[in-house]
Amino acid sequence: MFVRQGTLEDVDGVMGVVGRVVPLMQASGNLQWDSAYPNPQVFEKDVAEGQLWVAEEAGRVVGFAAITTDQEPEYADVGWDLTETAVVVHRLAVDPAARGRGVAEALMRQAEEVARARGIDVLRLDTNTRNEATQRLFPKLGYVFAGEIGLGFRPGLRFLCYEKRLR
Repeated sequence: MFVRQGTLEDVDGVMGVVGRVVPLMQASGNLQWDSAYPNPQVFEKDVAEGQLWVAEEAGRVVGFAAITTDQEPEYADVGWDLTETAVVVHRLAVDPAARGRGVAEALMRQAEEVARARGIDVLRLDTNTRNEATQRLFPKLGYVFAGEIGLGFRPGLRFLCYEKRLR
């Protein structure tokens, strides 16, 4: 498996992963993603902005993440200074067939590499309160829980915020 920047040719593979992940998310009560979000246009925009990263194994997309500097305004609710530039991981997912093989960890390490390359010392992210896998992964990778928020574009859902400082 290796991690690389995503291209438009990867969007179909990414959407295949989304199609396999969403039913499992919803079955566990995690309603963060659905049939409308995320969609191909979201990932095409990620590619255009140079922020889609994919994990590939044997020529197949087995995971992906958007590695951005886009902070949600609600992040201020956990006391984060939004004027401080941060690398933010959005839309992290791993194909169910590839779980347990370090795909999510590799994508998160790529986020750290992006931060270092840009001279950014802080990484931030949020995850749905029902996503137990990420709640185990993020602390294991050195992320510190910062608080819980709601996000205006996903009404009725709650999200846990995590931060990691590289220095």
